[in-house]
Amino acid sequence: MKFGKLPDISGVNFTLPPDAPLASSLLAGLTQREGPPLLFIGCTGWSMKEWVGKVYPKGTKARDYLGAYSRQFNTIELNTTHYRIPSSEMIEKWYRESSPDFRFCPKIPQSISHSHNLGLGAGLIPSFCEAILGLKEKLGCCFLQLPPHFDIRRLSQLEKFVKAFPREISLAVELRHESWFNNPQNGEAVFSMLQGYGAATVITDVAGRRDVLHMRPTSGTAMIRFVGNNLHPTDYSRIDQWVERLAAWFETGLREAFFFPHEPDNLLAPELAAYVLKKAKKGIPDVECRGPKFIEEGGGQQMTLF
Repeated sequence: MKFGKLPDISGVNFTLPPDAPLASSLLAGLTQREGPPLLFIGCTGWSMKEWVGKVYPKGTKARDYLGAYSRQFNTIELNTTHYRIPSSEMIEKWYRESSPDFRFCPKIPQSISHSHNLGLGAGLIPSFCEAILGLKEKLGCCFLQLPPHFDIRRLSQLEKFVKAFPREISLAVELRHESWFNNPQNGEAVFSMLQGYGAATVITDVAGRRDVLHMRPTSGTAMIRFVGNNLHPTDYSRIDQWVERLAAWFETGLREAFFFPHEPDNLLAPELAAYVLKKAKKGIPDVECRGPKFIEEGGGQQMTLF
């Protein structure tokens, strides 16, 4: 993910900021969670031949990558849907080939997110929703990634979209323009609106845009897009902070969290995901989650890196 990337991170303060002022009241007011807290950990794609022999068993063919991926991770940031609405045949294939506990998090097509009216009135939203509902219980949280130029002046248009989006489909919204964050009133205007419709916010942790690390959950679901820096030591210390914060949010009332580690070209994302899993198992009581185990060189056994 290029958004917010920096060539030099030496001057970045990676300390996780405190929760936004109304975060605690939102979490405390959620309906009591039934069962354990759910943490889903995944990457941004499964078509990685470089993972064969490390994350996927040696000899895994491209046609079998999704099955192998879903046995190692329990969710995916599904970028494929950003470029086109998938056919019913494709949806059925994804459903059939993935593990029973797997959750797809489809990115809303750019024909919607980057259109002048967010696809309203064009039939695109119903077409997309009808398609992804074919994922049934494996449908996680969709997310709307707004373009960098979509600013606070278009708040009413965003509300029209959120209002029109089916409530039975979990939705998260990622905001990027600086105007959403350059004063507290702007931020709370959009967060309160999303909270009113039961929509989640995407929280992005990236070196070059610390303002988008807003720490304002708006529903019982949290989606974190974490951008690492080639497994720099700060990648791990940042995750340590995130696990502590998620533990506090789960204790207060959060139901589920989707955590997506990004690394350059996706190659090292599994290592970061494995570290998230290790820390979560130790730091979040009763959490239900799973993540990758790595293939040993020269054999079929698997091992963790930590």
